[in-house]
Amino acid sequence: MVNDDRLETVRLDVWLDVSCLFKTRSEAQKMCKGGKVSVNGQNAKPHRLIRVADEIEISRPFGRRQRLVVRGLADTHVAKAAARQLYEDRTPPPSAAEIEIRRLERIYRAAMSPPRAPDKRERRELRRLKGRE
Repeated sequence: MVNDDRLETVRLDVWLDVSCLFKTRSEAQKMCKGGKVSVNGQNAKPHRLIRVADEIEISRPFGRRQRLVVRGLADTHVAKAAARQLYEDRTPPPSAAEIEIRRLERIYRAAMSPPRAPDKRERRELRRLKGRE
């Protein structure tokens, strides 16, 4: 485990980044400022200090909530395998209905994606079909 003995507390946004729960620290800060992260049942700001055994809840897209318990502290980046040991994931597994809803949402988003512009080959083909070449 990556529990550094000199660390008793770490900033929340730094810990969320180091533990690979968000891609960047700035993304973690935005989520904290937006009220998407709570520590021990209270909305948390990015500069909040966390300790071992704190309970963190992260609101993810589409109503999902990720529940974690802090098991270790680190303020510098570590390997991804070691980062997973910094927390215990207590998120309940999704029900069959939730899995089906997510699948339908993915299909809907894929169908509703904006049309992309034709690439060079497709433009040439369109010109050829219209008789302009």
